[in-house]
Amino acid sequence: MAIEVTEEAITALPDYARVPIAFAVDCVLDVTNRDDRWGGFVLSERRIDVPYEKDYDAIAGEGPSQWGRRFDLSNWALFTARVAGCIVGGATIAFDTPELTMLEGRRDLAVLWDIRVSPDLRRQGVGAALFQRAERWAQGRGCRQIKIETQNTNVRACRFYERQGCELRAINRAAYPEHSEEIQLLWYKDLQR
Repeated sequence: MAIEVTEEAITALPDYARVPIAFAVDCVLDVTNRDDRWGGFVLSERRIDVPYEKDYDAIAGEGPSQWGRRFDLSNWALFTARVAGCIVGGATIAFDTPELTMLEGRRDLAVLWDIRVSPDLRRQGVGAALFQRAERWAQGRGCRQIKIETQNTNVRACRFYERQGCELRAINRAAYPEHSEEIQLLWYKDLQR
């Protein structure tokens, strides 16, 4: 399967948003501190009794059409992945956006804000192609790291970030008061310079 990844103008967000980001939650990751001199975290998969679907775009104020209302997108990049001319995935990366606290006030950090792949093409290389393109974009801006936020309920995304060479470096058990069972996971990938 030939995957074509292209940088798009931010005005392409409506087409980008047509790619579903929803996923099934049938297991979660229990997070414990590593008990050795290296530190870090241990992630253990646990099946849940009542599976459900999670859709980040369905959260009020969170979908791609809302990003421009919340942030200055002038230092963001939008990538789409196409197979046979059809958009099957996308990734958005942010850099040098002072109001985006995930950037920690740093100019050498980029945040992979969003990545999505059509459900029927997941685990077929589309996400990896998008991630690699976003990584090259960040390197081109002098970034030393990429940061990604996800939750312990998105097991497949966590395993994907591990495969891309990311490390879980921080967690926040109180990040989502309306979803107290969810744990914020912050992944980082050090970039080659």
